[in-house]
Amino acid sequence: MDPANKEMSGDGDLAANRAAPIARRVLIIGLDGATLDVLRPLMEEGRLPRLSDVVERGASGVLHSTTPPITPAAWTTFLTGRQPGSHGIIDFERFDPHTNRLTFNSTLSIAHVRNLWTILGEHNLKVGSIGVPMTFPATPINGFLVSGFETPGVDSNFVFPAALKDVILARWPDPILKTSWKRRLLGGNRLFARNVDYMARSFHQCAEMTTFLGDRQGWDVLMVVLKLVDNLQHKTWKHIDPRWRDDNPTRRDIVKACFAEMDAAVGTLLDYARRHEAAVLIVSDHGHGSLEGKIQPNLLLKRWGYLTLVGGGSQAATTGRHRWDRLRGRTKRFAREGDVTHDLAVDFSRTRACVMHAGMAGFLYVNLAGRQPTGIVSPEDYEALREELRDRFLGSECQTMTPDGLAVRLFSAVHKPEELWNCRREAQPWMPDLILMPHASLAVVRRIRGQSPIHWLPDRRIEGTHRPEGVFFALGPGIAVRRDVDAGLADCAPTVLAMLGLPVPEDMEGRVLSELFQGPLAVKRAAAAQVESPASVRLDAAAPAYSEAELQRVTERLSDLGYLE
Repeated sequence: MDPANKEMSGDGDLAANRAAPIARRVLIIGLDGATLDVLRPLMEEGRLPRLSDVVERGASGVLHSTTPPITPAAWTTFLTGRQPGSHGIIDFERFDPHTNRLTFNSTLSIAHVRNLWTILGEHNLKVGSIGVPMTFPATPINGFLVSGFETPGVDSNFVFPAALKDVILARWPDPILKTSWKRRLLGGNRLFARNVDYMARSFHQCAEMTTFLGDRQGWDVLMVVLKLVDNLQHKTWKHIDPRWRDDNPTRRDIVKACFAEMDAAVGTLLDYARRHEAAVLIVSDHGHGSLEGKIQPNLLLKRWGYLTLVGGGSQAATTGRHRWDRLRGRTKRFAREGDVTHDLAVDFSRTRACVMHAGMAGFLYVNLAGRQPTGIVSPEDYEALREELRDRFLGSECQTMTPDGLAVRLFSAVHKPEELWNCRREAQPWMPDLILMPHASLAVVRRIRGQSPIHWLPDRRIEGTHRPEGVFFALGPGIAVRRDVDAGLADCAPTVLAMLGLPVPEDMEGRVLSELFQGPLAVKRAAAAQVESPASVRLDAAAPAYSEAELQRVTERLSDLGYLE
């Protein structure tokens, strides 16, 4: 049934505020971490015929990620049409400055935010969501949901409705699609090929699950994320980067063949959309590039006198414990209720600032009196200290030479969250005081190892990391042919609503991408709903989502990709 003609089960004013729809249905395909830097050359080689066809017949271009371009923040912005300063998800982890504890973000952390699935349900439209990050634990929607890669295991609450779990497990025993990247001494190209083959099979499984569940449950808007596109690039970047790809032609060709399998899976979904007269959006949450080194800002803070470690060999002990855990395949990041000193022996009684968590970017917190239980920085000195730290991280002390002899800054930007996201700090008490954005080919780590603030990776250990520029493709009735799309992740949710003729809530910060369409698009607005203030959400709200054993599984998975270091 055309969504514009459906009876409203709720407020009749919602139906009255609808506009003429562009699309009957919308299928959204997420290619996590996809970048035109990789896809465009493969299209030119003829390896991606289905995506090439989308470019020929539809709209395409760049989809800009969040700042920082981190998976949980980015996909949450996609679903809410709001920036991280509004929805509150800035990383996989959340630091509570009132207790000096780390917790893990989940759907419980964003219960105060209406997202696209909620709004569509309010208009009686059926939604299907498969593998979208930051959807665990599964929450009720008007349709069905299979949560994303942060799902700890098949025994957890990852499916809604719950009765669908047995149906899924009977057909796909491995529905979560973990990285499953195996390492073995002398594994060689054969093991490499098996690892990549797992990712290729994951793409087809995602397509099969989407078409099967879509037909079984019905849908008006259906979304699936092919998460292992991101993992493939994290693990194999040096085999697709022009600088190194010809060093091992066998592995290069294995990776290219995997992208061809991804394209075939996309083709299955495109055919499915055509049968259901659906418009298609293909998006990535961020782009990708090389990871060539890691920065230790806490070492700089220690060197500059802002951070003090506990004496008596405590840091050596934490280093040894960290290495022993890694050797045993254990990453006890949330040991002892999120104790941040597990792998960083900080003496907070003598520390004014510390990077409390990091993945790609670094999240720095001032040890503020009256906020942290260990706070020693007076509120009167807070702003001056932030300015002082920003100047130092952007100054000459943080310039270095690459192994190739190029002069670079360790940090490309240092942001105050309220300036970056135009938000109020009191509305998001867990926001950092500064966000350290590294040079494009570097990542930030929280730990302190050795005496150098920058560790360059040897060529054999080059991996991939995130870039801000993702991909955007659109195809279907009413979609214009153009190749110059320039959009942001926050624009996607309002655009989907407008395509279906639904009003766009005023609190969505993105814009409707009206240039995508052949004709003028009528866009109506709706008042922002009254929801719980994010400041009133418990800072430890994420903790009940995971048991200790489940956190162990998820942190190991994320650490393997370099997200938690």
